[in-house]
Amino acid sequence: MPMLKILLVKTSSMGDVIHNLPVVSDILFHFPDAEIDWVVEESFADIPALHPGVREIIPVAVRRWRRNMFNRVVHREISTFIQRLRGKVYDVVLDTQGLIKSAVITRLAHGARCGFDWHSAREPLAALFYDKTIKIEKGQHAVGRNRLLAGRAFGYELDEPVNYGVNAPALELPWLSATPFAVLLHATSRNDKLWPEDAWIALGRYLADRGIACVLLWGSETERQRSQRLATHIPSAVVAPALTLGQAATLLSRAVAAVGVDTGLIHLAAALKIPTVALYCASEPGLTGVYTDSKATNLGGVGTPPDPASVISALDGLAPA
Repeated sequence: MPMLKILLVKTSSMGDVIHNLPVVSDILFHFPDAEIDWVVEESFADIPALHPGVREIIPVAVRRWRRNMFNRVVHREISTFIQRLRGKVYDVVLDTQGLIKSAVITRLAHGARCGFDWHSAREPLAALFYDKTIKIEKGQHAVGRNRLLAGRAFGYELDEPVNYGVNAPALELPWLSATPFAVLLHATSRNDKLWPEDAWIALGRYLADRGIACVLLWGSETERQRSQRLATHIPSAVVAPALTLGQAATLLSRAVAAVGVDTGLIHLAAALKIPTVALYCASEPGLTGVYTDSKATNLGGVGTPPDPASVISALDGLAPA
C-alpha cells in the first residue's frame, strides 16, 4: 500500500487541539507509514509538536488576521500561508473542527477533503466545503467524535484505548526546586469558571501539609496577581514565571498531580497521564471535560462547583500519598 499523506485541520482552541491528538495515534496505529501534517492556530502550534507522529505543522493566524484585515503585512502572511498549504498534495485532508473557518482552510488544500456532514458539524454550512461528508452522532465527548470521524474516513474500527501520544520536551526549569509538587491551574477565560480563592487555599494547605509544594501558573497580569495572593496563604507555594506551552508541558509532566478549572492546560495535564482533577463551575464536562482511560476525573458542573473536600477526596483517589 502506498504511503498515505494526510493533512489534519484543527486550529483552535487549546482544549480542542489537545482532544484531536488521539487521531494522530489512531491513524499511525493502522497506517504506521502515514505522513501526517497539521494546520493549527499559531498560538497553539506547540501542542501538535508534542506528538512525534506529526511531521509538519502549518501555523495559521485566523484570530489575529481578522483583527488586522487591512494590513499589508497580514495580506502577505495570508498569501504565504496559502502557498505553503497548497505546496503539497495530500491523499486526505481531514477537518475535525467542523467550522466554516476550518472548512475554508480544508477547501484550499489539495486532496480529498473530508469532514462532518450537515447534521454533525458545529456549523452545518461547513459541510458544503467537503468532497466527502461523514455522519458522527452528537451527544458524545469531543475526543470520541474526532476519533470516529477519522476512523470512518480511513475505514478502521476503534479497538484500541485512547492514546494522546504526547511527549513533553526535556526543557530546563531552573526556578523549580526538587520538592514534589502539584500544579494548580486557577486561570481560565471567564470569571464564572473560576474556583473561589478560599477553596484554592484550602487545597493548597492540604497539599503542603503532606510535603507537596504548589506551583501556580498564570498567563495575564490579573492571573499573576491572583497567583501571588494565593501564594501568600499557601506554605511553600511557588508562582511560576511566564511559560511557553512547551515549558508548561515539561512542568506538568514532572508534577505529582494537577488540579485546574476549565482551561486548556488541564487537558494537557490529562494527556500527559499525570493524576488530574478538573473543576467545573459554569460549564458541563460531559462533552468537553478531561478524557483519558485513567488518572483523570471531572468534578462539578453549571452552578455546582465542587467543594475542597470533594477535590481532596478525588485527588487522593488518583494520587494517594
